[in-house]
Order: sequence, then C-alpha cells, then structure tokens
Amino acid sequence: MTQKPHIDELKPSLSWRSLFRRSGVEEREISQPLADPLRCDAPVLRYAEITAVYTGQRVAGDFYEFLRVGKSRMLFALLDIAGPRADTRTILIAVQKRFRTLVPELFAGEDFNETTAMIELCYEMNRTIMSGGLRSCPAFLGCYNEDLGTVCYANAGHTPGLLRDKSGITVLEATGLPLGLFSHVTQSAGVCHLLPGSALLVVSRGLIEADCVEEDGQVAEFGLDGVKQSLQDASVLSAHDVCLSVLQAVRKFTLTAPTHNDLTTLALVRNASPDAE
Repeated sequence: MTQKPHIDELKPSLSWRSLFRRSGVEEREISQPLADPLRCDAPVLRYAEITAVYTGQRVAGDFYEFLRVGKSRMLFALLDIAGPRADTRTILIAVQKRFRTLVPELFAGEDFNETTAMIELCYEMNRTIMSGGLRSCPAFLGCYNEDLGTVCYANAGHTPGLLRDKSGITVLEATGLPLGLFSHVTQSAGVCHLLPGSALLVVSRGLIEADCVEEDGQVAEFGLDGVKQSLQDASVLSAHDVCLSVLQAVRKFTLTAPTHNDLTTLALVRNASPDAE
C-alpha cells in the first residue's frame, strides 16, 4: 500500500485533510505519526519559517532536529545514519540528547565564534555516534541568525544544501567527511546569506537515489539535478510548499513510493521584513 507524506510541524489551525487538499496530494490513508521521542517541533522565527516533511514509513536512519538558543539563533540538523531504523534508533536518541545539551553551551551569548562552535558541535556529535560503533552518518548542521539572515553550516558528507535566491541556485557542498567513521577527522564550516525571499533546502540521500525504469529499460535516478529543478520550479516559496513540491516531484518521477529508504526534506525560508534591505 502506498504511503503518503507525513508532516511533523503544522500550524494548529491546519488540519491534515485541508493541508493536503490545498497542496494537491491525495488525502486518503494520511495519518499523523504516533508519538515519538525523536519528534521535535519547529520553532517560530522572525520573518522566516522552517519545517521538515517526510513521506512514507520511517525505515532508515533519517533524523532532524530544531533547537532555539538565545534571542536570535536557531540550530537545525538533518542526519542520515546508516542502517535500518531498528538498529539506529538508540544511537539517534543519544545524538538528540547530546545535541540538545551541547547547543545551549556552545552557542550561548553573543561573544563567540559561530564557525568554531559549529566545528566543536560536529566533533562532539561524532564522538556520540562512534560510541555505538563505526557507522557512517552524513549530517547537515546549521545555525540560523535571525538578526543577520545568515546560516553558519557544516556539511559532513551529506547531500549538498541548495540555496535559492534571485540569482539562481547555489550548491552548498560538503565541508568534511561523514560523522561516525573516524575519531579524529577535520571538519570545517561555511556561511551563507539568505536574502529576503530566498530558501535553503536540504534533502536526504533517499531523494537523490530515488529511481525509475525508463522505456528503454535503463534505470534513471532523480538525482541532485531533479531536486534543483523542483526547487527552481516551486512557485509558492513557503517552507511547507518547498518541501511538498520536491516530494511531489519525486513521486511523479518514480510513480511509486520507495519502501527501502527514507525521503526527508528540510526547508528554511526567509520572508521579507519591514526593514529588509
């Protein structure tokens, strides 16, 4: 039976049925996930919004987290730990606890270096993952500064982040190797600026590897180009719409919902503010 998208962050005024009718997704067989210790609520942002949307049953190691710290910063993470959900759940819960403990310590106050804090966060999360043994865990971690509209990010072997603005799409490539493999690995961090009206999209590997059999019998992957095109084609630039647009494009491409991989999207959209330049 085909599984439909689940959404882990909804405004109270929106029902499941009305949301999917508005987005054009069939409403039958849509249900809210059961309570899960790994679930987290997306924070309310000033002149911006962030959300994560996934489709199908959780079968692999996709995991995302949001955490506000201080008056103007919000941390987010998208991880893709190798292995089936049953084997990775304990590690993911440990990573979540470590993330929630470390972020307030590393990103507290105003007089600190975001890049240094991000690298330290990667290092400590790597240690937590490795405490359960060697296990590849690509990760995209970001710190959004509401006052500046900037994102300090680390891409540890994850699929590239995609930043859409008026100039086109910028690819945020890996800044280091995946977590969980080496006890001493060099990580670095980058910074990007979200102008009003721009969007940052991060997707799990399952979307990149989603495939279909073409008429000539060849297997084609949706690929990063498919994600870039669906982001470019998104007409209504809200975080929910961006995520749903990409998931709908994948489903149209594959015709069937993948059953062996998680499909997760995370989008951060900066809206126009009264004092935006």
